[in-house]
Amino acid sequence: MTQSRPSRLLIVLAFAAVYVIWGSTYLAIRFAIETLPPFLMTGTRFFIAGGILFSWAAFKGESIRSSFSQWPRALIIGCLLLLIGNGGVTWAEKYIASGLAALLVATEPLWVVMLNWGLSRRRPNAMVLLGVLIGLAGVALLVSDGLKRVNGESLMSMVGAAVVLVSSSAWAGGSVYSNRRPIKSSILMAAGMQMMAGGSLLLLAALIAGDPQRLSISNASWVSIGAFFYLLVFGSLIGFTAYSWLLRNVTPARAATYAYVNPVVAVLLGWLLASEPLTLRMLIAAAVIVGSVVLITTFGREQATTPTALHDSECPTPPCA
Repeated sequence: MTQSRPSRLLIVLAFAAVYVIWGSTYLAIRFAIETLPPFLMTGTRFFIAGGILFSWAAFKGESIRSSFSQWPRALIIGCLLLLIGNGGVTWAEKYIASGLAALLVATEPLWVVMLNWGLSRRRPNAMVLLGVLIGLAGVALLVSDGLKRVNGESLMSMVGAAVVLVSSSAWAGGSVYSNRRPIKSSILMAAGMQMMAGGSLLLLAALIAGDPQRLSISNASWVSIGAFFYLLVFGSLIGFTAYSWLLRNVTPARAATYAYVNPVVAVLLGWLLASEPLTLRMLIAAAVIVGSVVLITTFGREQATTPTALHDSECPTPPCA
């Protein structure tokens, strides 16, 4: 018996969830950390979401005992994707605009190509290399314009942008590692393990950074609290589930188009809802970066295909968010 094809409506809804929800997580992060400590907020979010997915997979009959040997891999992936990747972006959004962060995160495919090149020693084709060079030029154009426009804090803006680039490269490293050393369990349990491991590391980072001492629920705004639950429910649970479903029902190339739609959504939402700057140079830089990602994903799918790992902003992008 042939498996029935999913309805067009379900496909459209799933793409809308991945495009809009993951694109909006950057702005939601900015709202959340206005009155909530960044590492504590992010660690709590991922640990709860991971626990829900892990528990649901166990409820569906997957063996918890068989997952014990996979926790070291989950810890490595969670460290790269969530602690350094998402945690770095969350911290950096205290100093740079959410749209700028999203555009810098969009450089992830560039890092994936270079990491795979270094590991396999197989040179990417000319179009992929062109995409990498164009992407780097777009980043230079973007940073040169965006850093001087955020709160007048040029030094911390520069540090924030550098942290996002490091986070993007860490996310790429986690993606490559999870592709080469995947967690041997279902998608739900693997995602739950990654989020619980990464969330635990983020909570440890929160303790080191003194986030619990800075937490004041009485002073936390309803906007920040609402953004936290939005990230938990829509960013981590619904967004990831929609993306996992797409990977099973459309081609990987179509599913991966979120990588060059999310930054556009993030920039527009930041401009509309948070009065973030939107200049002609930023628009040109955004087009250059998105164009480079299109080149990389079109002509080098074997180097830049996004694995079925957690993304937020992205995740992630996501990274997400």
